[in-house]
Amino acid sequence: MTALKRSDVRQRGAGKAVLALAFGLAVVALPVPVLWAQSASPTQSQTPPQPPSNAQPAQNLPDAPSTVQPPPAKPTFPDVPPGAAPRPQPAPNGNSQTPEQKPAPPPMPPIETLPPGTGPRNQLNAKDELYKISVSTNFVQVPVMVKDSSGRRVDGLIPKDFTVLENGKKQTLTFFSSDPLELSVAIVLDIGMPDVDVQKVNQTYSALVGALSPYDEAAIYTYSSTVSQVTDFTRHPEKLTAALNELKDVRGRNNGPAVLSGPLAAGPPTVNGAPVGGPMIQPVNTPPREAHVLNDAILRAAVDLSKRERTRRKVIFVISDGRELGSRASYRDVLRVLQSRDIQVKAVVVGGGSLPVFRQVGKVHLPEQGYSDILPRYSSATGGGEVQHELSRNAIEDAYAAITSEARNQYTLGYAPQAITGSSAYRDINVLVDRKGLKVYAKGGYYSTPSAR
Repeated sequence: MTALKRSDVRQRGAGKAVLALAFGLAVVALPVPVLWAQSASPTQSQTPPQPPSNAQPAQNLPDAPSTVQPPPAKPTFPDVPPGAAPRPQPAPNGNSQTPEQKPAPPPMPPIETLPPGTGPRNQLNAKDELYKISVSTNFVQVPVMVKDSSGRRVDGLIPKDFTVLENGKKQTLTFFSSDPLELSVAIVLDIGMPDVDVQKVNQTYSALVGALSPYDEAAIYTYSSTVSQVTDFTRHPEKLTAALNELKDVRGRNNGPAVLSGPLAAGPPTVNGAPVGGPMIQPVNTPPREAHVLNDAILRAAVDLSKRERTRRKVIFVISDGRELGSRASYRDVLRVLQSRDIQVKAVVVGGGSLPVFRQVGKVHLPEQGYSDILPRYSSATGGGEVQHELSRNAIEDAYAAITSEARNQYTLGYAPQAITGSSAYRDINVLVDRKGLKVYAKGGYYSTPSAR
């Protein structure tokens, strides 16, 4: 039994060797038909046979050369530095595939940077374009404010609603705008008022700063017997607030009439009305003459405002009791400067100057007592509108907001008058609105610039 089994095993092994030799010869002799048959049969599985579990791992050896066609040559590439694009890989069929060649982009022009805040000279920003006005030698701008019978501002008017007369002759408008303008405001504070009025104004300083927009600029001036500039023009509200807070320590005049006799009176000591050690002469006491240089303060502010940008509307905002006494500058001279530089005067009269009885008395000029109607005259002649007379703190704060809003939102008319030869001459201006029941506020005239010969 054992011998029979061994002979069967040898016969089976020999048969397998013969079959393997025959199959190998067939594969070597007919490689192409076999490959074609495998690719042409769609139903045949493409999954390669799994090697047996006891098979040895495949060695990384090159394929034997084919007897039908030579192996394809491997493409050669130059060395590629690290970080560069990967080299193209050959396709399975032996043909190398390269990405589509694109033309190199043109070289970029050199980039030049400019310092912050600068730009090409032939370009203007939006603000400059908005407020650019081409003017001739004697181009006249007239800010105009229109109110109804209730004192409310009238908006929505167009150029044909206005008529401008210069020396009685109708002018042709070449410029019209209702857009709000940025303000340059000179705030003039009267610290020579009675102390009770000064302290009342001190409590309104926060509302005064709040009435300005972020685009406005302002400077602060004070006056009594002299004029002082507290701050230069600035657009930073914190600087204005800091300066106004320091002014809260300033005291006004003593309340009540001056002391002319008694132990508190000024002058040398007296006994029975006569100076000690001197002849028995009855002294004559007069109250001290306190200057109240309102004209000088407005002139100082006007000179500084004339140096600001022409695209801004220039306003002098006076907070005072309206008294004028002892200024070196006259009303006529100051008004000429205002009308020549297109500067408006607006004011809030507080304290005793806001009482109706004092306003009536102020129209009568008394020697050595100064004037009390200067501010309304300045305001009317420069187109600033009516002066606000307020007593309470809330009313004063409301007046701040109303005045700055009116100054910012006026109509602006412009025209080119006929040139004047010779010396400068004053020309009257009268602005009319073709609607009933409206009141117009505009400057009363200007001083023309003589044309060059």
